[in-house]
Amino acid sequence: MKIENFKFHENGLKRFFGPLEARIMEFLWNKSGEAAIKEVVRTLERDQDKPLSFNTVMTVMNRLVDKGILRRRSESRSSLYRPVMTRDEFMDRQSRELARDLVEEFGPLAVHHMVDALEKADPELLKTLEQKLMDKKKEPS
Repeated sequence: MKIENFKFHENGLKRFFGPLEARIMEFLWNKSGEAAIKEVVRTLERDQDKPLSFNTVMTVMNRLVDKGILRRRSESRSSLYRPVMTRDEFMDRQSRELARDLVEEFGPLAVHHMVDALEKADPELLKTLEQKLMDKKKEPS
C-alpha cells in the first residue's frame, strides 16, 4: 500500500493522512487490539472542544479500510477496526516508497541531496549508511 498524496509541508503522520485520518491512526496505533467507532469518537472528542460526528469518523475509517490501512471485522451489530500494520512498519514502507520515487524521478540529484542532508547526521547513522552501501556493492547485478 502506497500513500499517493504525500504532503511535504506537513509533519509526521499528516504527511500521509488528512488531519482526522492522522488522529484516528495515532489512536489505533497506540491502542492494542481493535476499536469500535464509538470508542474512537469518544477518545478523539477529549482532545477538542466541539463534538465529532459519528458518521464522519465512520466514513473516514471506512475509507482507511478501502485504502488498505485498516482492517474491519464485524461483531454482532458493530464493526471493529485495527491497523493492518504497526506504525513503524507503515513509516518504513512509506519512506522506502518515497525514496524510490525520488531516485526514480530525479536520479543523481536525489542521491546528491540525500547525501547533503547527512551533514548534520548522527555518526551512527553515517556508519549504518556506509555499511548499507558496502553491502549493496557486494550484491550481484
